[in-house]
Amino acid sequence: MLEKSNIVLGVEQEIVDTDCEEALDVLIESINKEGNLTYFGELAAQYQIRQHLNNRSLIQKTYKTLDSQKVSKPIIVIGLPRSGTTFLFNLLSKDESNRSPLFWEMMKPLPLVKKDSISELSRVIRSDAILFFKERFIPKLDDLHRIRSKSPEECLLIKAFALQSILYFYMANTPSYLDYLSKSDSRVSYKWHHKFRRVLEETHKPERWLLKDPSHLGNLEEILSFYPDACFIHICRDPAETLPSICSLTSQVRKGFTDSVDLKDLGTRSLEFWSSSNSKNEAQKQKIPSESYMQIQYTDLVNDPINLIQDIYTKFQFPLNEITLEKMNNYVEEGSKEAKAKHDYSLEDYGLDLQDVHNKLNFS
Repeated sequence: MLEKSNIVLGVEQEIVDTDCEEALDVLIESINKEGNLTYFGELAAQYQIRQHLNNRSLIQKTYKTLDSQKVSKPIIVIGLPRSGTTFLFNLLSKDESNRSPLFWEMMKPLPLVKKDSISELSRVIRSDAILFFKERFIPKLDDLHRIRSKSPEECLLIKAFALQSILYFYMANTPSYLDYLSKSDSRVSYKWHHKFRRVLEETHKPERWLLKDPSHLGNLEEILSFYPDACFIHICRDPAETLPSICSLTSQVRKGFTDSVDLKDLGTRSLEFWSSSNSKNEAQKQKIPSESYMQIQYTDLVNDPINLIQDIYTKFQFPLNEITLEKMNNYVEEGSKEAKAKHDYSLEDYGLDLQDVHNKLNFS
């Protein structure tokens, strides 16, 4: 049983009171009533939440000392989970003009440290230890979503600083919390998202930020309220392929924290959440200037990724030099040589129907 008093112990009360107390209360109640976590799962959840609150406190202290709040222009990769967003994100990260937060920076961002310093190395070692234990409790995680301390990572960990992140649904069955996420004001999470990136710019201000998180899909208006110059790359893939894949990933993650996973309920909840996000996207993207929004097909990405990259850079008028293009080519070639782990899943495993999935996610 999670106790709020234990979670916030040592965290400055002002940080809890400002704009995350409601999210914290909903999350704790949802985990306690619906999560069915093991003792280890409860410890892990408590540690995770407290870590996010402590990072939030440190971010706020540093942010208040900064003269300017303006940040570099972001490129944001969006799409349903498992639709190729990670592949494109990693490909774009080969351009040194694009900066993405690294996993270790999300785990322990502050105090700020210099690149390649002893202090940075200690942060990386600490993050490596976290990943080592995650791999022990979630053995298939590396096959499903590879994470490395010094690799770019997606924004769900940043949004967790506001305790508004689908990360917690991946960890535990928390339908009440997921419903809260769908209906709450997500501008709160993007406010902290913006603060975090601005703080990181004190060590290195990039030409562009490169960001990615499937949950950005239904939050275009909220994103633009903090990043009015954002460019979006939206990958489209048949949801009948993506939905069972994200359900498979979620079920594997949950097995590290609970003894029981209801696959049919997981399928229902996932379809509801992502169909809601997709509907919001359909309405919001109409308001974005065409020069700032590019919709691409998953098949084009996998069939000829380099040609697609060139189209993206032309669309947004980004320079693309031969050195960057060679790095991207090497990444594609290395990826094609790696043995891919076989993932066995189907819509039926999660109680999902093909026609229903296509209808609710507006796919034809």
